[in-house]
Amino acid sequence: MRRPSAAGSTGSRAPRPRAEQAEQLGFEGMPERLFVCTPSKLGAYADCPRRYRYAYVDRPAPPKGPPWAHNSLGASVHTALKNWYALAPDRRRPEMLGTLLKGTWVREGYRDDEQERDAFRRALTWLESYVAGLDPTDEPVGVERVVAVKTAVLAFNGRTDRIDSRPGPDGRPELVIVDYKTGRTGLDTDDARGSQALALYAYAAERVFRKPCRRVELHHLPTGTVAAHEHTPESLHRQLTRAEDTARDIMAAERAVADGTDPDAAFPTEPGPRCGWCDYRRTCPTGAQIPGKEPWSAVERFADPD
Repeated sequence: MRRPSAAGSTGSRAPRPRAEQAEQLGFEGMPERLFVCTPSKLGAYADCPRRYRYAYVDRPAPPKGPPWAHNSLGASVHTALKNWYALAPDRRRPEMLGTLLKGTWVREGYRDDEQERDAFRRALTWLESYVAGLDPTDEPVGVERVVAVKTAVLAFNGRTDRIDSRPGPDGRPELVIVDYKTGRTGLDTDDARGSQALALYAYAAERVFRKPCRRVELHHLPTGTVAAHEHTPESLHRQLTRAEDTARDIMAAERAVADGTDPDAAFPTEPGPRCGWCDYRRTCPTGAQIPGKEPWSAVERFADPD
């Protein structure tokens, strides 16, 4: 007659330790999850960890403030340019812009009808001036095109305003990232060079299309100026490393909150001038102490923006 084992009367073996079970199942040493992100998600944390928390961590998310007129203006112009490129080349004429802009116009955030009408006229002037310098027969590689790439840390995706194909120094085609700007003036080469978003777009586009993509451009429609920078593989890698470091910081803060750390300590505020423009100023104890901007403020003083 078989004797019961020491583990119990059923004769079964003692249960394996959890670590041993994980190793046996192949879980030991598995890579951590990738951080899924967009440029705006990374930028939110870089600007203010507390704002990132309100937007991406807290659920339900705190209520946002009212919509901003300058965001409405920018979105309207961007969509009008997207629809301009959607037209057949023989229809890409300046006289089409009024209809396109009217069809995409976002009305939110303006002080009154007079300010909104003035903004519409201004935007139409920008568009007419801008497309006058474009060849309507040129077909971009992408318009409002999503590019995506994975690294050891990131699962990045972002929507580019435009991707052009132009001859490189050796005559072979290279990709160029074009980003439309309708906000502050004074953009220069340093802005293009320092833009993490543009660098990540270039890094991702190069891998999606399998063509070199090193040049990034900021097209400022109100002034008709272009701020550009030529990246190197090394400079793109530096920007990618910065983005991965930010992602690690975010994931560490999220883990800390999950383990019981005070969310305010894990996601501290970065008080400054941006607080007046923050969507969550009324929720944030620090931001609430700083005078807020009116939703139409940036449009009202657009002739001399910060």
